[in-house]
Amino acid sequence: MEADELLKQALALSDKERAELASSLIDSLDPGVDADTELAWQEEISRRLADIENGRVKTISWDEVSRKGRALLDGR
Repeated sequence: MEADELLKQALALSDKERAELASSLIDSLDPGVDADTELAWQEEISRRLADIENGRVKTISWDEVSRKGRALLDGR
């Protein structure tokens, strides 16, 4: 019962507050940080950002991503 009440309260938070809460809860499940993994992610993020900034990749809007995702799910 207590978890249900917490969920109701959490759902009443703003989007930003819910995202921060979700992140904190996920972090609490595995608080350890693997330095090698963290470094690999930072390098990947930097590479992808450089690809966007240099025009090597084209971004698409969230609306297009959402539309394509729905089309894929509808086709299952």
